Amino acid sequence: MENSIELKALIRKNAHLFWYSKESEKENLPLPVVVEFFLNYANQEDIKSLFNIAGIEKVAEIFFTQINMWEHRSNYLPVMQNFFTLYFKKYVPQYS
Repeated sequence: MENSIELKALIRKNAHLFWYSKESEKENLPLPVVVEFFLNYANQEDIKSLFNIAGIEKVAEIFFTQINMWEHRSNYLPVMQNFFTLYFKKYVPQYS
């Protein structure tokens, strides 16, 4: 599935987060990859933009799928995993 125009623009604005990807591939990175890097490394304003574009419920679903899938090892920084676990449990009803 191709990313929306809004998500592509947000990825372009934060291209430095995806330093390991070819420039031509950045805009079409899978949403789970975008979510992981934004929650780990983006600033608050850009994370809010991601929530507005993708939907906070969808971002929370991806986040919890990722941390549950990897059980003892995830790619989230421990402090960010703890923060967003608490955040989503407070602001996304199905995870409270």
